[in-house]
Amino acid sequence: MRSLSGIQPTGRLHLGNYFGMIRPAVEMQSQGEAYYFLADYHALTGAAEPGKLAGLVNETYLDLLACGVDPERAVVFRQSAVPEVHELAWYLSTVTPMGLLERCHSYKDKV
Repeated sequence: MRSLSGIQPTGRLHLGNYFGMIRPAVEMQSQGEAYYFLADYHALTGAAEPGKLAGLVNETYLDLLACGVDPERAVVFRQSAVPEVHELAWYLSTVTPMGLLERCHSYKDKV
């Protein structure tokens, strides 16, 4: 089985992060290919100050390791380290109608 999950480095981790992403990530890494990303692009729209984002990315990575994510069994990477993520977002933005965005909860929360 192949899995992909991400976490936004917007501040200190909490129980929601642990039960929603970290604990399942630790369990899934032994069930096949596991890829976990630090969603630093997503975090740019959050409450964290941009100057503190690099430090939050490092802290979140260390927290993942401390909670049991094993870099020998899973790939952990920064979202911004993959240029294709930005390229794909640009392509999708050119064909996504505004009506679809207006029905999307995550978009409405950020606007």
